[in-house]
Amino acid sequence: MPEELYHFIDGERVNGLSGRFGDVYNPATGDITKRVPLASTEETRKAIASAEAALPGWSATPPAKRAQVLFAFRELLIRNMDELAELLSSEHGKTIPDAKGSITRGLEVVEFACGIPHLLKGEFSEGVANGVDTFAMRQPVGVCAGITPFNFPAMVPMWMFPVALACGNTFVLKPSEKDPSCGLRLAELLVEAGLPKGCLNVVNGDKEAVDELLSNPAVAAVSFVGSTAIGHYIYETGCKNGKRVQALCGAKNHMIVLPDADMDQTIDAAMGAAYGSAGERCMAISVAVTVGEETGDEFIRRMTPKVQGLKVGPYNDEASEMGPVVTAASRDKILG
Repeated sequence: MPEELYHFIDGERVNGLSGRFGDVYNPATGDITKRVPLASTEETRKAIASAEAALPGWSATPPAKRAQVLFAFRELLIRNMDELAELLSSEHGKTIPDAKGSITRGLEVVEFACGIPHLLKGEFSEGVANGVDTFAMRQPVGVCAGITPFNFPAMVPMWMFPVALACGNTFVLKPSEKDPSCGLRLAELLVEAGLPKGCLNVVNGDKEAVDELLSNPAVAAVSFVGSTAIGHYIYETGCKNGKRVQALCGAKNHMIVLPDADMDQTIDAAMGAAYGSAGERCMAISVAVTVGEETGDEFIRRMTPKVQGLKVGPYNDEASEMGPVVTAASRDKILG
């Protein structure tokens, strides 16, 4: 039987009560390995309420003490890197080295957030006009929400919640239902690092959970990474409800190859961009534009054997250079 996952609310694992589940696959085999509960509106509200209740105490915590929690979290990330990479790869499909690389990119944001006491300093200007001084202070926004994509289930959440938490906000994470385990584990590690219960909640779900995050008046800000169509919806709906919204949407990246390009370096860069992270990264090169007929011919001549020789295999095979895409549906979309 597939393992049944959970939500993480108020510092505890919470079983799903909606009766709705999504399937989580092992991309290498196509087997359903886990079932993830899809939260109802009421379950999402509980996660938001937990973050709202935790906000006064956490926002009043001195920035230096908040940073100490993140220092401890950093150490736990490093200590548990192998476990997190295994979780990530087993649900997304990318190779273990690729998974560790993406977690490291998230770790860098945690390290940045450890320096938050200096960054939160305000400003004071004396005598800006006759008898007038001005000052500025930085204060938490409130409850923040993150809606994150399947292709980087550790890195993208860690673009968001470490900085939000360091600044005194509380957070509700809605990870992709395709590979949710990494987000759940990160939340558990943060509690282990000393984060008070309720400061980071993880609610798994689909549009029903997202709509509650976008409409609930307790949520002050929303950050999203994903497709353009959904990004438009999130931006429009969140702004309509008076929230600060950051929507990072899909893009087509072009590589321009000039006649004087170092072709060895160019081919390596194109291969890494196109096929790293199982070909499912935001910076994958969708189009290569070569300048000059000779440049184009040489690019194709050198690229073709590299692509044909690419070793595609399971994430836990050390010989694999590219893991399988996340689901059969994704594969069919690519082939189509």
